[in-house]
Parts: sequence; C-alpha cells; structure tokens
Amino acid sequence: MKRRTFLKSAAAISAVTVVSPSVAFGSRVNSAVRVGIIGCGGRGTAVISSMSKHTNTNIIAMADLFEDQLKKKKRTFDQLNADNGFPEVPVGNVYQGSDAYKKLLNNQEVDAVLISTPAYVHADFMEAAVRAGKHVYCEKPVAPDVAGCKQVEKVGERLNGKVSIAVGFQIRQATPYMEMVKRIQRGDIGDVINVQLYYLSSAPSIEKAKSNSYDEKRIRNHFHFRALSGGIVLDQAIHQLDVCNWAINSRPIQAIGQGGRRGRPDFGDSWSNYQVLYQYPGDINVSLHSTQIGSAFGDVCARFIGTKGIAEAHYSRGVYITGENEWDSGILGGPNPSQEDISSGAFSSSLHDANENKVKSFINSIQTGNHLNEAKEAARSTLSAVLGREAGISEGKVTWDEMYLSNSKMETDLNLSQFD
Repeated sequence: MKRRTFLKSAAAISAVTVVSPSVAFGSRVNSAVRVGIIGCGGRGTAVISSMSKHTNTNIIAMADLFEDQLKKKKRTFDQLNADNGFPEVPVGNVYQGSDAYKKLLNNQEVDAVLISTPAYVHADFMEAAVRAGKHVYCEKPVAPDVAGCKQVEKVGERLNGKVSIAVGFQIRQATPYMEMVKRIQRGDIGDVINVQLYYLSSAPSIEKAKSNSYDEKRIRNHFHFRALSGGIVLDQAIHQLDVCNWAINSRPIQAIGQGGRRGRPDFGDSWSNYQVLYQYPGDINVSLHSTQIGSAFGDVCARFIGTKGIAEAHYSRGVYITGENEWDSGILGGPNPSQEDISSGAFSSSLHDANENKVKSFINSIQTGNHLNEAKEAARSTLSAVLGREAGISEGKVTWDEMYLSNSKMETDLNLSQFD
C-alpha cells in the first residue's frame, strides 16, 4: 500500500474509532447498573458507597420510612453519583412511607435493589423485589425468625437463574478468610474436632425518636428488639456462625444455651449475652459466645481446632494456622500495630477487601449474566443463629428439626401507616 493511501485510510479509521469524551461518558452511563436503596441507614450507606466506589453503579432511587433519613442521605448519594459523573438521584425517585419500597420496586428504571432495612421486613422485601424482576442485595440476617428464613428459601428456589440474590455475609469474600477456609477444607489442620466462636461487642446506642410514637422509637432502635432485628446473635455473632458453616460445610444438629439481659438498659428485650454449645455432624462441638455490653469493643474470632493444628481468624488480630502446616495471612496481629508495621503497608483488618469484593461479585453477576443465588446458604446461617437464640431463651436443648418444623414467626405489632 502506498504511503498516501495508507495515511488516508488510517485517518478514516481514526474518525470512526476515536470516541469523543461526551460519547464515552454516555456509554458509561448507559452501561451502569441502576441501583435503588431501600433503607437509608448507616449499613446501607456503607454498602452502596462501596458499590459506587468499586463498580459502575448509578444510584437512581431511594426509599425509607422516615423523611429525615432521606433528606440526610440524598446529599451523600448525590455526591457519590457526582464523583462518578452521574446525575443526582431524581427527586421523583425519592420515596417515603410504609409503601415506599413498593414504589421503588415499581420503578422500571431500577435494575437492582439494596435492602438495608431492619431485619423484620427482609424476607417480604426480598420476595417483592424478585417478583418485580429486580436483582437483590439484602443485608443479613435474612429474617428474625424461622418463618422468614423458610420464605427466603422458597424465593431462592423460584429464581431459575433470572436474577441475582446476594446476602451480606461479606466475610466469605475476605481474602484472608478465603485462604484459611481453603486450607481447612484440604486438611491442613487435620480433622476438625472443636470450634470456638466469639463476637464481643460494645452495646448499641439509643437514638431519640422525632415524635412521641413508641413504634418510631422501636424502629429507630431496632437492635434493642428481638422481633425487629432478631437479637444480638442474629445481628453480629451470625457472621461467625456463617464462617463455621462455610469452613466445615455443614450446619448444626442441636444446641444448648443460656444468657440474659444483665448490663443492658431498661429498654427493649434483646439480651446482652449468649453462651451456646452447638453439636454439628461428625461429632464436631462448637461453642459460641456473643455479647453486646458496655462501651468497649472486644474481639471477634473463629478458631478451628483440629488433629494437626489450629486455624483462627480475628477481625483485627490476624488470620493464621499453627501446627504441622503453619501459615500466616500477613494481617497484622494485635489491636495496636507499631508504626513500622503500618508504614510497611500491611493491613490491620482481616476484612480490608471484604465489602469491595462482595459488591464487585454482585454487580459482576448482573453484568455477565452469571447470576448469584445465595438465598439457601444465607437462610441456613440465619437459622443456625435462630437455633442458638432459641436454645438460650429456653435454657435447654433445641434440635434443628424441632426449630425448623415449628415455623415460628415473631410479631412486631407495628402500625406503619402512621408514617405515611
């Protein structure tokens, strides 16, 4: 080809292939997953912020029971969109009241929803979202009771690969935990004989209601009420039970427990502490210690004791194996790392990439069509927590079959229409 002909052809190709910034911007907007958030509290804001930061996500709708939450968080979500070159959340897509979630789900522009409400509506909202054809990311637990967990199981069975369901057990996406579980399952610590789980947390605060409504005070402080949140085992310790179920690929057969409200304010009915002994298949014994007391946050740990070694994972004190096949994830150990350790770039949190990996997995499943279905596993881990809570309350032995067949449902006795 002559030089003049080549240059002329190259110029013609460039005219087609070099895309203007405005066209590129429009392409990104058009390819973004359009997300609506139902429940604009702290956890939901953290998750959708991670989605916005790490994926091509456009926040286009929001719903909440309370107007003040919507006003406060709209500024946050608008800024997240602005950082990615997207417009503000349209005023017409901001929904308030008891049927706000229905209005959001009826919005045909919404591709996926983040459900970050109190747990008592998780199962109903998940089912409604799937029926509306939306992809769903729901915070844990899937429900505060057996009936809700079974409802979610049925939702998962009806998916048929059409949409994704992800549930906020983000520890399964934390790199150090994934490596530890892989090593446990391949036999690095031998046969697992015993597991020690604990989640030692500070107590939740009490938020003031904007009115004299007791229902509003309960909802804004749902962690203090078992029927609304499930209680402390379903709120926090459930993560360690999920890690246990994942690592040994099983669920408990029965549980014996006790606990109480000592150290808790005279408000609500959630307990301050549980001690539960679980029995798993294969004669594996598991102990769970869950507390929400005082102002000091303690430690969170899952420790697996086997015939060849011990594997343990802490939120902020390392993830490692001791014994015949020693291994260390490189996460800094101890609550107070040295300046030298910090300067080295090592992570002090074992969950440093958990949220990022989790939201990437969810959004990627939508973009590729390789849809997720975490409903069954999430329901199983939630039911494991329900089993421990019920064993503690009964102060006796409760079997999985007894619990599951009970189909128990916790009544909230809330009048939500007052917020419309």
